[in-house]
Amino acid sequence: MSQAAWSIILLMIDQSSIETLKQRIDIVDIIGSYLELKRSGANFKAVCPFHNDTTPSLHVSPSKQIYHCFACGAGGDAIKFVMEYEKINYPEAIEKIALMNNFALTYTTSTNEKKPDKKLLEQLNLFFTQNLDKTPQASSYLSQRGIGQSSIQKFEIGYAPASYATLNFLKQRAFTSKEAIEAGVTGVNENGSEYARFIERITFPIYSPSGRIVGFGGRTITNHPSKYINSPQSKIFNKSRLLYGYHLARESIMRGKKIIVCEGYLDVIMLHQAGFNEAVATLGTALTNEHLPLITRGEPKVVLSYDGDNAGVEAAFKAAKLLSSHNIEGGVVLFGDGMDPADMVQKGMADELNALYNSPKEFIEFCLEHIAGKYNLKNAHEKQKALEEAIAYLRTLQNTLAQSYIGMLSSMLNIKSNLIVLGTKKPLRQNSAANGFEDMLELSIIKTLLVQPFLIDIVLDTIDVSMFKVHMEELSLLLEGEKEHPFLRKLLLLDEIKVYEESELIGAMIPFLYAFYEEKLEKVKRSAQLDFKKKSFLLRKIRDIITRLKKGELVPYESFSAF
Repeated sequence: MSQAAWSIILLMIDQSSIETLKQRIDIVDIIGSYLELKRSGANFKAVCPFHNDTTPSLHVSPSKQIYHCFACGAGGDAIKFVMEYEKINYPEAIEKIALMNNFALTYTTSTNEKKPDKKLLEQLNLFFTQNLDKTPQASSYLSQRGIGQSSIQKFEIGYAPASYATLNFLKQRAFTSKEAIEAGVTGVNENGSEYARFIERITFPIYSPSGRIVGFGGRTITNHPSKYINSPQSKIFNKSRLLYGYHLARESIMRGKKIIVCEGYLDVIMLHQAGFNEAVATLGTALTNEHLPLITRGEPKVVLSYDGDNAGVEAAFKAAKLLSSHNIEGGVVLFGDGMDPADMVQKGMADELNALYNSPKEFIEFCLEHIAGKYNLKNAHEKQKALEEAIAYLRTLQNTLAQSYIGMLSSMLNIKSNLIVLGTKKPLRQNSAANGFEDMLELSIIKTLLVQPFLIDIVLDTIDVSMFKVHMEELSLLLEGEKEHPFLRKLLLLDEIKVYEESELIGAMIPFLYAFYEEKLEKVKRSAQLDFKKKSFLLRKIRDIITRLKKGELVPYESFSAF
């Protein structure tokens, strides 16, 4: 069906039907259908599919019916997981989960009837594939490129005829102009006339990772200035989050822990034809952060398979920098002499391709060589620029990893290794617990208030947010009512963080307060800005508080902002 009709129907799923579905589903069953879950105490763990996870960072709680990744912060309920994993919207996720659980949803429309799914893109794809057999010129082109009939069928390659023919087909199938435009298959010109977006082009249907057709790519065979075009950006088509052929390559990627990222449709098709079933391609765009959740599913090693011309080398450099900065393993294979993977397959060079893909130039080495190659190293000023750029790049890597490449860089630049000083990488602080849970006492106080909010007055009477050294941000979020924030959701799933009873909370707060006022006392003693009278007053005040704390008495918080 068209995207417009699809959206109308799904957005009108009866709310009571959705609530009934929510009550019946189990988050463990839902996530377990996508990931391998392993029991961990009362919860389950899995390798997180939303980042380049190296250990099981995703926790799933059956009792709370939530999931949370302790590495990247992804989390929510079962519906949120399906939305994020499948890259679909909320109503589509409801439909997906209902199908998984054999649950019949009910719909409300203006006529109280469920409309049929007309599948615009699917029908149009069938129209294109049938047209291929009727177009000798298109079939001849594919044959000349070495694409076999089995590959044509596997990738559902078709042919888009003249604009009027496509428009007539859509009209005959009762699709409206609005539906076709929203699906990205037609447009309207400046004169207000509708036209087909794919005209006299070989077509390549583009699927989502879950196997739903979301758009098309088209290659001209009539020397049109735009050799390749894709469907326009839409609610269902985002080329920066899609990889051509992924739905066909997924099983091989997961099994072989390897993904080959190419630059074009034909490279993917020919590589699959030669047995490289883990090949995919970006859709005429550079590799970006938006591709990473998909590219890193299953933790495969990534092989960038790019042309060796200037544009290809620059694209490989940018992609290698991106991947290595995210600690993703893999390497680069560049093709020169006017050859690309498709050409090599056509010439029967599958063994040579296999050798190349099994020994790519590792990302970091490739990046350093590329940086060094940009400069005239015989010139001292140029060499200094190369050193500065290389150091800036290495600082984007994990510290230990970056340090291990100092020797390689010193050799490339022909300088002493002691001249390469990386310093300590200081990652941006996205949350105070980013590098581990530095203060378990602070976290236990916060978790106690999450689970037992009636104890909040005891805490707020004696503790100010500013007294938290490490987890001030999490306490602030709690006090602001942001209980669904990933930082706080994470705490609920951590069994090692204790929830105090009231007496335990008081007992834990006393040493917390004692340490705070002891530190404050030392600062007052050392202060050179305070006059004698002010310093004497503060010393007596703080010592009195410390004495009372030693006796086990909770002392109301007082601000020392004047100090």
